[in-house]
Amino acid sequence: MRPYWLILLAGLLCLGCSAIPETKRQPQFHNPFPQLSKVAIIPFNNQSDAPTLNADDVTIAYYGQLQRIRGFEVVPVGVVLRAMEASGNRGRDLEEIRKLGETLGVDAVVVGSITDYTPYYPKRMTLAINWYAVNPGFHAIPPGYGLPWGTADEEFIPESHVWEAEFALAKEQLLTQTPDPNAKPPQNSNDPLAQQMESAPKPTQPEVNGPASIGDPLADGNSPPPVPPLPNGWPDPRGFVPPPPSPTRPPLLPYSGPIISQICSYDENDTDFTELAQDHYAFIDDARIGGWQGYLDRSDDFIRFCCYTHITEMLSLRGGAGKSKVALRWHDSR
Repeated sequence: MRPYWLILLAGLLCLGCSAIPETKRQPQFHNPFPQLSKVAIIPFNNQSDAPTLNADDVTIAYYGQLQRIRGFEVVPVGVVLRAMEASGNRGRDLEEIRKLGETLGVDAVVVGSITDYTPYYPKRMTLAINWYAVNPGFHAIPPGYGLPWGTADEEFIPESHVWEAEFALAKEQLLTQTPDPNAKPPQNSNDPLAQQMESAPKPTQPEVNGPASIGDPLADGNSPPPVPPLPNGWPDPRGFVPPPPSPTRPPLLPYSGPIISQICSYDENDTDFTELAQDHYAFIDDARIGGWQGYLDRSDDFIRFCCYTHITEMLSLRGGAGKSKVALRWHDSR
């Protein structure tokens, strides 16, 4: 029997990796915002230096990829165009955007631009997308909202998501610490910074010769030093976790900005981007030749994949990613 095992082993070595199936993962995504289930998309603007790019093709590609996400109902682009033509509404400002959303009966309106596009290898595209809620009481949904912070699953949050969430939080917090350029400087001081430091509360320190060591806030039996109040509008990190239900409706606090804003660039030479394309292509029933490289070489497929990646990144950053499906695929050379 030994020669048969040697022959089998030699055959497997000759076949190499093609004899072992590859593990492919298909991420699953869903709409994590029940209050934003019906969406309309205003035709995108082409702000790139590629005059041959048809922005309507990108709009339709974005529509198609968003409609495939479970939990979204997307109004067809043609219906949006007819409503805009009938009302003369071009969606040029927030008021017109919300009026268009009310006419269409949607929860959110998507406004986008292509700020960079290269149709030749290596292809490149940058998408700047803003989502506006028709209800003015809906506020911004920051990156990191809805992720499993403070739970056992927190360790599985991708590092890129953690960075995005921390950066967005720090950006909003620093807005409360940035000097107002329209404010008038104090009139009775030649050095406003020195005056501000003088008026700032001084932290209390324990006595050096007291019964406790330096740094002990309870030295001599005293209570801890008071914590200064936070400034108005200070973003609370606990806002990443949705609050529990309230017995009454919250008060209306109108918000005039986009509830979701995301700018992402995609490059055919980027390793992370091409790895995503390989995994994505493994679950596409495409009879055309060329594999995933040919998939990216075709401009329409490249645009669709950029829209898909933009949407799924936006959702996964806000709690819209589920468990991935795992499949075994034979190598292309088999």
